[in-house]
Amino acid sequence: MDDQLYNQIFLKPRFQIDFGMNADVLVSKISKEITDEKKYKIKLVDNHMVIDIPEKENHYWSPQLNLEIEELTEKQSKIRGLFGPKPQVWTLFMFIHFGVATAFLIFATIAYTNFSLGKSNVLSIVMLVVLPVVWVTLYLIGRLGKSTGEPQMDELKKFTKQLLKKIKENNQ
Repeated sequence: MDDQLYNQIFLKPRFQIDFGMNADVLVSKISKEITDEKKYKIKLVDNHMVIDIPEKENHYWSPQLNLEIEELTEKQSKIRGLFGPKPQVWTLFMFIHFGVATAFLIFATIAYTNFSLGKSNVLSIVMLVVLPVVWVTLYLIGRLGKSTGEPQMDELKKFTKQLLKKIKENNQ
């Protein structure tokens, strides 16, 4: 895993690795390697693998690593990795973002209607200022959560590197 592929800008950093092995063979080798794994919670379904932080180290901002293994050629495969929050956290954040966006559109419509009718517009104008501030605050909370989980993200990255290195060495 090249560190340059580990993008710090995204809330959900991604990476890709080209691997010199058939995807099905790689999945079976990964399956054999992770059967003895005690530290991480690992789920492997078809060509998709999810690696979670252990329960005792897990907190609200703990990341997950999703790996997708796809076949490029008979002897080449590509591993796509995506770090992200647990699905519950991501769903909650998206729900709140959707609610803020919907409220903004509603208050914009109310402000336009009140302006057209010549009525008082104070509440809707205040909300049109407050809601973007709420959205930026949510974004900053997400960034703070990502930085809180970053050491664990690095730990998952290191584990994945070691796993793939071990498979590569055993294959030679």
